Amino acid sequence: MGSHPNTLPTPVTAAGRAGLAALLQRPGESVVALDFDGTLAPIVADPERARAHPRAVPALARLAPALGSVAVITGRPAEAAVRHGGFAGVSGLDHLVVLGHYGAERWEAADGTVSAPPPHPGVAAVREELPGVLERTGAGDGTWVEDKGRSVAVHTRRAAAPQAVFELLREPLRELAERHGLLVEPGRMVLELRPPGVDKGLALTGHVRDTGAGVVLYAGDDLGDLAAYDAVEQLRSEGVAGLLVCSAAASGEGAEELARRADVVVDGPAGVAGLLAALADALPPSAG
Repeated sequence: MGSHPNTLPTPVTAAGRAGLAALLQRPGESVVALDFDGTLAPIVADPERARAHPRAVPALARLAPALGSVAVITGRPAEAAVRHGGFAGVSGLDHLVVLGHYGAERWEAADGTVSAPPPHPGVAAVREELPGVLERTGAGDGTWVEDKGRSVAVHTRRAAAPQAVFELLREPLRELAERHGLLVEPGRMVLELRPPGVDKGLALTGHVRDTGAGVVLYAGDDLGDLAAYDAVEQLRSEGVAGLLVCSAAASGEGAEELARRADVVVDGPAGVAGLLAALADALPPSAG
C-alpha cells in the first residue's frame, strides 16, 4: 500500500453509487458482509488449504472499527472459516461475526463461541448413502466428499473431466437430497447437500435487521451468493442503501450472473482486499 491511498471504484449503477455514498457518509450504520471462498480466499483444489488473501484480513481490521458491523457469511462451518481466515484474536476485528453453514452457525469474535441449532437428521442419512450413490453413477476417480457436519459437499474439481462429472451427479444427488428433506446447492465444481431454510440471503437479511443497519455492502463470487444479492435488492426496496460487489476470479454460471448484477466487479480476492483497503483509507477508524 505504501503512502499511496487505494482508489475506490465507481459503481456502474445508480443504486450502487447511492450505496457507496451512504456507506462513506454513515459508516457507523453500515454492515459489510463477505463470502469466504473465492471472495476473501482464493479458490483452491483442496478446501482445507484455502487461506484468506494476505492483504484481506489486515484491510478488514483497519476498516471494521469504522463500521456498524462486519460479517463473513459462508457455507463452511463457522470454526473452519475462522481457522482458515485467521480471524481470531485480530486487533480491530473484536466484533466480527462469522455466519457459517449459510447462517445456521454463528461465531462471535467477542467471545470466540459458536452457537447453532441441532443438525438436520437428513444429513446423517445422506452421509451414509452417498458412497453408494457415487459408485452407482460411475463418478470415478477424483470425485471426493467433504463432510461439513451440517451438510455434505461432493467436489468434482479433481476429476479428469470436472464439468462432465458435475453434470452427471446433479440429478442423482438432487434425488438423494430430496429423499431426506435436503436441498442441493451447486457451486464451482461442487454440489452441496444441505438443509432447507438456510441460505446466505436469509442470513444477511437477519443480520442487517438485528443490527438496525441502514447500509449494506455484500461481496461474493458464486451461485451460493445469488440469494444474498436478492436480499440486498429486497432491502434496497425497503429503504436500506446497498452495494453489490462481485469477486470475479473465474468464469462460470454463478460468477457470470453475479458480475451481471453487481454494482462493482473486482479481480478476485486480491481485488476484494484492495476495495476493503480503499474503504479503510476513506474511513479513518474514528469515523462512525
